[in-house]
Amino acid sequence: MDDLQGQIAVVTGASRGIGKGTAIALGEKGATVYVTGRTTGDGDRTIDTTARLVTEAGGDGRAIPCDHGSDDDIAALFEKIGKEAGRIDILVNNVYKIPSPPAWGGGYWDHPIQVWDDQVGIGLRAHYVASWHAAQWMFSSDYARMINVSSPGGQSYHFSSSYGAGKAGLDRLTADMAIELEPKGIPACILYPGSVATEFIQDHAESQGMDLSQSQTPLLVGRAATSLLMSEDMMSRSGSIQWVEDLVLEFDLYDENGSRPTERYRNR
Repeated sequence: MDDLQGQIAVVTGASRGIGKGTAIALGEKGATVYVTGRTTGDGDRTIDTTARLVTEAGGDGRAIPCDHGSDDDIAALFEKIGKEAGRIDILVNNVYKIPSPPAWGGGYWDHPIQVWDDQVGIGLRAHYVASWHAAQWMFSSDYARMINVSSPGGQSYHFSSSYGAGKAGLDRLTADMAIELEPKGIPACILYPGSVATEFIQDHAESQGMDLSQSQTPLLVGRAATSLLMSEDMMSRSGSIQWVEDLVLEFDLYDENGSRPTERYRNR
């Protein structure tokens, strides 16, 4: 597949970070990309700005506000997309809620119980709900496929126990969804980014004097995801974990700065 012209894509949680980078990367290949999230308007971190950047990149960006903590919002989102587009060719489940304050360090007893709902309720349950509503429209596509954005935190300790539970659960969910989707001819893969310089991480790095020069950019992650979605052998990878670092090398990808950090990010 050389491009994504005429393809209908949905990227959840695309006002910033990996979702934004993935939406723009899909736009670079000509896709129509529905971007979702709660933040709207002309600001730097909104779904409206992401949709505009998708269009500027060569696609057709369409912003739909959605609170992925609300089942009703998710149902309405996919009903609207289905009625407009008639099908969904690509689903990228990316939405995630960073707890405020972030649950970094300490023990689980130090964190409000709400942290679980933020990281598992949004980062895991919302992916299931979105996939459930998207299924009927993906079945209407001749070439549907899905990526769930996870993390190395699914395999080793990162940030907090609730974070790990959410990511490990997402990995298992995706692997099992892949089994159930196989008769439909729909692949589902798990994406493992490395250390990514999202806006949230950049804000934190500036306050701490951290060096992000070896971090992946959201657009590089998005280009890796897009290359995977365009690959002819995605079905043979269905249910597997796909590391961004490996995809960057396999597809000879670079970020917007002409760089491609490839050091695998693990918490050893």
